[in-house]
Amino acid sequence: MSKLDTITMEEQAQLVKDYFLFLKLEKGLSDNTIEAYENDLYKLILFSEEQNKTLTDLTFSDFQNFMAILYDLGIAPRSQARILSGIKSYYKFLIVEDKIEDDPTDKIEGPKIGRKLPEILAIEEIDAMIDAIDLSKPEGQRNRAILETLYSCGLRVSELTSLKISDIFSKEGFIKVRGKGDKERLVPIGGRALKEIDDYLQNWRYKLDIVRGHEDVLFLNRNGAMLTRVMIFTIVKNLASLAGIKKDVSPHTFRHSFATHLLEGGANLRVIQDMLGHSSILTTEIYTHLDKDLLRDTIMRFHPRS
Repeated sequence: MSKLDTITMEEQAQLVKDYFLFLKLEKGLSDNTIEAYENDLYKLILFSEEQNKTLTDLTFSDFQNFMAILYDLGIAPRSQARILSGIKSYYKFLIVEDKIEDDPTDKIEGPKIGRKLPEILAIEEIDAMIDAIDLSKPEGQRNRAILETLYSCGLRVSELTSLKISDIFSKEGFIKVRGKGDKERLVPIGGRALKEIDDYLQNWRYKLDIVRGHEDVLFLNRNGAMLTRVMIFTIVKNLASLAGIKKDVSPHTFRHSFATHLLEGGANLRVIQDMLGHSSILTTEIYTHLDKDLLRDTIMRFHPRS
């Protein structure tokens, strides 16, 4: 398989390093995405070391065994598919770099996975979470602004944490969002979310001793630094619990709810795609499967045979 007669561990380490540099500079992937690719590829590296082989020595049979191990470990099919996708990407890189002649992963099939419908919050549940915020606490107004922004704009959690004050165009009713691959898009923002952000800026944020370099970051912690994604998850989880919501709620739940409520309200799927920053309409189409009652009512009302 390899065009090299032999490859040392040092040469393999350099190839892997070059690959991650390729993902960053050529593919323009975010640090979070590259980190996920690293974690998946290192699983294969550990496996190859157990076989006393380098990555370029692995055979089709080796990859079958590797996938079987992932299955035996109880790793979910969707996660198995993601791991395999990342590994295939590395071997495509080796082909491009003329390091191997044949791709040993080419005929490896991923696990069969069904399309999992995301958890959705009703408008009343979102209101209950916002109402559960204790405004007597210093960070209360900030948390209201966070939830309203998540729901109003359908942001990914990484997009929320990196949002800047200079990205908000209140008069125009838009915010500038930096999505995956540093792609920018303009997203409309509602008046209620803008009001909560303004109250947060006026009544809490200005009092903070802001860490140097974070002066333009919108949402800050008590120490004046950018909030982490983990902190946003914690805030959302705690508020869901206080509101008595039994669903598995995360910041991404607000993004799913945003898209579904827009679709239910009659928004065009292409418009929702642009607002979510999806590169493919197929990613957005999952929301067309969510509200079976709405779909049935639409068919009953408008189909000529009904």
